[in-house]
Amino acid sequence: MMKKLLLVDVDCGVDDAQAIMLALAAPNVELLGITCVHGNTTVENVCKNTLRVLQACNRLEIPVFKGAAKPLLGNAIDAGHFHGYDGLGDVPDANAPGLDMVQKEGAVSAMIRIINENPGKVSLVATAPLTNLALAVRMDPSLPSKLRGLYIMGGNTESRGNTTVCGEFNFTADPEAAYIVLKEYQCPTYLACWEFTCHSKLSWEFCDDWLAQDTHKARFMAQIFKYSMAASKSERVEKEFVAGSGFVSCDSYAMAAAIDDSFIIESDHYPVTVELTGTHTRGMMVVDTADFLKMACKVFIIKKVDLNKFEQMMMASLK
Repeated sequence: MMKKLLLVDVDCGVDDAQAIMLALAAPNVELLGITCVHGNTTVENVCKNTLRVLQACNRLEIPVFKGAAKPLLGNAIDAGHFHGYDGLGDVPDANAPGLDMVQKEGAVSAMIRIINENPGKVSLVATAPLTNLALAVRMDPSLPSKLRGLYIMGGNTESRGNTTVCGEFNFTADPEAAYIVLKEYQCPTYLACWEFTCHSKLSWEFCDDWLAQDTHKARFMAQIFKYSMAASKSERVEKEFVAGSGFVSCDSYAMAAAIDDSFIIESDHYPVTVELTGTHTRGMMVVDTADFLKMACKVFIIKKVDLNKFEQMMMASLK
């Protein structure tokens, strides 16, 4: 069986870690590299965190590349209140790999090179602010035509914000980059948006069973996830979650879709863009259901997925 070739762009917080581990456990996947970008924490921390996840999975041979440290415009934001200030639950790790293990080649250059070396074969999974992807298409406008598919965790469909009143974190952290990517990546594109991930949440009981597996990977995940689990159950964050409390591994939905085409049961197919100027709506994704914008490019907005399959993939990721 031909392996699926994946390239992953992360801002390695806890759900990025879960998504990476999902890919590493999938027998049909070859992970060609991981590019890092600002987001949940600083890009230096993102690189360190990615190396820690690879070390926990005994896969440090996978190359890690450092990318953009801030958005195209304005100042970087972070999600320290949710992921911990280091992005992985603020758990000290004396044995963490050093930054000398990060590749000398920059993330944007690596992204362009890897996709060009494997035309039509690579699926790009973006679980972070889209700065690296926007820079890559500016440097090589032909890049999207060489992708097998693009899978993004980001955006929102009901203007339910988790960072601003109407903005989801990854898009709000770099609205211009999200705008460029949704306009210029005219390849099959799949969006796992904020509200969808909330509607597709798993139970805390499943989470307990998932973390109770007697493996090094499960113990690693239980340590780094403690901070976010507590945050998820706090009054403040429960207001942001759509449809009640539960285990929402946002980035893992985009990854699962890239790993297994049959994971997606139902999706909408519409043009989308991003609001760049609104007082309350900057960074909000706009879905053009009535073709007002006359955009040629449409994306698949994931609506329903096979949650049994998702649970099996998640369990396998910590085996």
